[in-house]
Amino acid sequence: MQLDIRHNWTTEEIESIYHSPLLELVFNAASMHRKYNDTAEVQVCTLLSIKTGGCSEDCAYCPQAARYSTDITVQALMQKDEVLSYAQKAKDAGSTRFCMGAAWREVRDNKDFDRVLEMVKTVNELGMEVCCTLGMLTEDQATRLADAGLHAYNHNLDTSKEHYSEIISTRTYDDRLTTLDNVRKAGVTVCCGGIIGLGETHSDRINMLHTLVNMPEHPESVPINALVAIKGTPLANNPKVDIWDMVRMIATARILMPKTMVRLSAGRTEMSIAEQALCFMAGANSIFAGDKLLTTPNPSFDEDNAMFSMLGLKPRVAFKEDHQQINAVV
Repeated sequence: MQLDIRHNWTTEEIESIYHSPLLELVFNAASMHRKYNDTAEVQVCTLLSIKTGGCSEDCAYCPQAARYSTDITVQALMQKDEVLSYAQKAKDAGSTRFCMGAAWREVRDNKDFDRVLEMVKTVNELGMEVCCTLGMLTEDQATRLADAGLHAYNHNLDTSKEHYSEIISTRTYDDRLTTLDNVRKAGVTVCCGGIIGLGETHSDRINMLHTLVNMPEHPESVPINALVAIKGTPLANNPKVDIWDMVRMIATARILMPKTMVRLSAGRTEMSIAEQALCFMAGANSIFAGDKLLTTPNPSFDEDNAMFSMLGLKPRVAFKEDHQQINAVV
């Protein structure tokens, strides 16, 4: 019986874990990680921007918002064959999950969405876990993506409900939760986390984790992002996120959601291998690989392969959970 898997955490309980002495917190998180996961295994994901810039949203951290003056060049939706070529290169480099991101506020039922559905089918045929992040979804759209073979959908909460309006005004927190609910109803796994460094308090971080951990099902993947401050956005001058804040967030997420893939996401270019190793020790077991995360810099495949070799890490195979369930039934 998995007594550690809970969905009834109080804010006070999470606060107690989050604020515990750092070395004790990391030890407890590492122990939980070892209990539920192969600690040498890391899910390697690649994120490609299939439609860049020109977004009508006002997310204060995002260089793709049309209202901000950034260096982003607006690009129309890519062609299927071009996306397939990127996916094959990612697979050859060791990625087992391929995520496609489009700078849309919401999915619309049009030819562009039909093209994305074809992309999902085609990449799925490579044997990779296919993930999309396309903005808000209806239940019917989520079902169509599931039917096309979508494995996961990313839709981050970004921050706490209390701090959300300071960061975004063009949609509500409840809009995000509705999309996540639609994804669940369609049988697609959920990738949902947040960003630290948005000017939030420690309480905001705790409240965001409280929302995630008390969902009826824990997200299968929880990205923890450090803000990459981009010139031209409202948060351009925010200070760099301290590594110990990343470690504390990852460790708390691991204790609260023992079986979830906790993803060390944006901000890795600012971290040394030693700092990333601390995050892996604290329970991170997923990364984005490849030169870019949508439009922001990211370590190259070669750099990550060298780090994996140094730390004794190995890529997680695609669809591992599905294989385990099949073997259990057999």
